[in-house]
Amino acid sequence: MPHLDPDHHDGTSDATPGGEPGKRRPGELLFAAVLTGASAFLLFDAWGIENSFGPNGLSSPRAIPVAATLVMLLSAGLVLVQTARLPKNRAEAVLKDILPPVVMLFAALLIAYGLLLRPLGFLPTSALFLITAIKILGRRGWGWTLAVSLGSLLLIWLIFRILFSVLMPTGILPEAELLQVFRSLIAGGGA
Repeated sequence: MPHLDPDHHDGTSDATPGGEPGKRRPGELLFAAVLTGASAFLLFDAWGIENSFGPNGLSSPRAIPVAATLVMLLSAGLVLVQTARLPKNRAEAVLKDILPPVVMLFAALLIAYGLLLRPLGFLPTSALFLITAIKILGRRGWGWTLAVSLGSLLLIWLIFRILFSVLMPTGILPEAELLQVFRSLIAGGGA
């Protein structure tokens, strides 16, 4: 666990909305603007839903999506106006308090996981992700990191692939052969 700066944090979670009362947190105005823009785009998109069976009225296919996105836009717009009126909290910084580098790193790792899942397959991609994540967060030796990550991956694979027969992207590993070897071991051990 990194050292906590007592000027910024007391070690407790600051997950409650708003931060310091009456002040705008870094990035809060941008986030409210993005929500407002996304809501406007979704309203425009919902308005494009046409009724092929007749006129667009209250019972048309677009009525509920338009109503929902209109409420979203009005709510987001209200939040944007209220947020813009607040003075900025100068005691906080985006990279230190709101979006620290470890959060950005894990966002990048999750994106990489999603991109590599199909070409590499579930087992290699998950192994890379777990080893990297546990090494960064655990701050332990390589032996412990490999044992925990690969042991967890094996357990997950056994439960979902063998027990529940969930299909996962195979990728570069010959998973069918691994399954056959594993099933042969189980069948041979039970005879």
